[in-house]
Amino acid sequence: MIEKIIFNSRTTEINAVSMRMIGAYKNTTLSSDVHLSSMFTDLESESTLLTSSINRSKAESELDEKDSLRDQQVRALFYLVKGYLHHPQADVKSAAETVEKVLDRYGLNITGESYSIESSLLVSMLDDLLKQKLQDAIALLPGCAEVKTALQTAQTDFETTRVAYEEEKAHEGTEQNATTIKKAVVGIINERIVVYMRAMELVEEPTYGDLARTIATIIAENNEVVKKRRKTPEEETVNP
Repeated sequence: MIEKIIFNSRTTEINAVSMRMIGAYKNTTLSSDVHLSSMFTDLESESTLLTSSINRSKAESELDEKDSLRDQQVRALFYLVKGYLHHPQADVKSAAETVEKVLDRYGLNITGESYSIESSLLVSMLDDLLKQKLQDAIALLPGCAEVKTALQTAQTDFETTRVAYEEEKAHEGTEQNATTIKKAVVGIINERIVVYMRAMELVEEPTYGDLARTIATIIAENNEVVKKRRKTPEEETVNP
């Protein structure tokens, strides 16, 4: 008998199962079954929405990662300059003091600001550091120019990623979130397709048997992966 998919499967797992099922259905000659065709049309529609929602989540995660990387470079620049304030050579110490005056106008706490505010402050700070007096001072501090360049690169990467994220985010107002769509996908699979295929496999095995067995395998493989992650047996059950 075809199992029902475990609801506690990860969203990406549910998405993968649904796409594999759709692919299996499209390889059959069962399109003349209007009931089954309607179910898979609905499944494909919801699966497309789920894929888009997953992609938005990935974009947000990548944006957080890019923000962390630029924060690391901000701290690297601040700490490097602070270290040179104690350098025994007077010219190096003086150069560090010149650069520090600019950095102190912004403060290390800019890394705790919102994305927009931090970007605005970093762009302004990097512009200030391009002034000739600051360029001359930076040249006297070994490694400082490289760290500043790394910060500029990290800021540019962040903004590029942010544009991609905002483009995905722009559609959120009219789209459901991943959890809601996941429930819809599971509902179509468990309450419609599985129930229907169980019945049709019994009454018309020659026609529906191959697809039923394929769907059973796809779901069973997913459920086995989920069960291996579970700590208690009761968490593995689904509505029969």
